[in-house]
Amino acid sequence: MTIDWNAFTPWPALAGGLLIGIAAAMFVLLNGRIAGVSGVLGGLVSPAKGDVAWRMSFALGLVIAPTVYAFFSAGIPLRIDAGEGALVLAGLLVGAGTRYGSGCTSGHGICGLSRLSPRSLVATLAFMGTGFVTVFVLRHLLGL
Repeated sequence: MTIDWNAFTPWPALAGGLLIGIAAAMFVLLNGRIAGVSGVLGGLVSPAKGDVAWRMSFALGLVIAPTVYAFFSAGIPLRIDAGEGALVLAGLLVGAGTRYGSGCTSGHGICGLSRLSPRSLVATLAFMGTGFVTVFVLRHLLGL
C-alpha cells in the first residue's frame, strides 16, 4: 500500500473531522438526540408528532451543504468504478445493514463511540472489519 502524497490532505481532513465532532456534540447537547443519519432519516418513515421539521432540516442540510460547496469550489472529480446495478444493490445492502445493526456508521462510529457505548464499539468493529474483508476479496482475490 502506498500513499498518494499529491492527494494527501491531513489539515482539511482534520478540520472536517473536528467540524463533524463539534456538530454531533452540539446536536446531542442542545437537542438530546444522536446525529445518526439512518436514525434521523428512518424517523421520517413513521414520524412522531412534532418530529418532522428537525428531521427534514437535517436531511436537507445533507443535500444543501455539498451543493453549496460545489458551487463555490472547483469541485471534486468523482470516479465510481461500478455500474448502476452494483450501486443500487450496495445502497440496499447498506440500508438493510443499518436497520439490522440499529444504526449507521455516523450513529455508532461517531456518536456511539464518543459516548463509550459497548454496542457501538462492536458495531463499528463489524463495519470496519467487513469493509476490510470486502476490499481484500474484491481487489486481491477476484481482481475487480
